[in-house]
Amino acid sequence: MGFLGHDRPTAQETLQELKDRYGNHTVEECDVIVPVGGDGFMLDVLRAHAHLGKPFYGVNRGTVGFMMNDARLDELPERIADAEPAVIHPLEMTATTMNGDKVKATAINEISLFRETRQSARIRISVNGKVRMESLTCDGVLLATPAGSTAYNLSAHGPILPISAQMLALTPISAFRPRRWRGALLPRDAVVVFETLESDKRPVSAVADNQEVRDVIRVEAQENRNIAMTLLFDRGQSLEERVLREQFDY
Repeated sequence: MGFLGHDRPTAQETLQELKDRYGNHTVEECDVIVPVGGDGFMLDVLRAHAHLGKPFYGVNRGTVGFMMNDARLDELPERIADAEPAVIHPLEMTATTMNGDKVKATAINEISLFRETRQSARIRISVNGKVRMESLTCDGVLLATPAGSTAYNLSAHGPILPISAQMLALTPISAFRPRRWRGALLPRDAVVVFETLESDKRPVSAVADNQEVRDVIRVEAQENRNIAMTLLFDRGQSLEERVLREQFDY
C-alpha cells in the first residue's frame, strides 16, 4: 500500500498510524494507492496518479467522504482484498480565454461554467457540432459524469445517474431564460461546446472539479474513455450502491 494524506491534522494523524501499522511504499512501487482525507483530496490524487493504472482505496478523514471508505484502520489489507471496484472515466476540458490562451484540464465529477459578476451569463450550447440552445441566460451550467451526478449536479437539481449509465448530465444553474429548461441527458460520447455570449459584458469562468479558468469564451468538453480510474469500496458499500441510495434519501 502507498499512503498519501491531506495536510489537515486529523488526516495526518491517521496517515501516520497507517504507516506505523502497515508500512508504506511509494505510489510507483505500491499495488494500491490509499489517499487519506476527503473527496476533494481524492480528486487531486486521482488526477495526479491515474496514469499509473493502479486502484485507489480512500480512507475518509473529510466531511462527506462519498468517494472514500470509513476510517476503520483494522484489517485494512483484508478489506482492500475484498473490496468492490468501480471504474470511472473523467471529462476532458479545453477552455479558450478572451486573450486566446487554451487551457486543458481533467474533471472526475463535472465541468461547470459560472458568471463572474452580477450580470447573468449568456451561453450557447452545441452538442456534436449542432447548436441545441442558442442562448441560455443563467448563473451557469454544468456537465457531470455518473460519478459526479450526486455532487454539485444534484445540488443544482440535476438527475442522479447510475455508475453504469452510458450518459452525461447537462444541467443549468439557476436558469433565467428559458426558465423552465431543466437540462438534458446526453450519450457518453457526446462532444459539448459552450460559447459565452457578450463576454466583455458578461464574463464567465470554467471549472473542472476545482481547477478554474477565468474569462473563457469557449469550452469544449467530452469524456475520455482512454483514461480509466479504479476506485475500491468496502464490501456492501460500493459506489453503485451509494448512488442508488442517494435516490431514496430525502
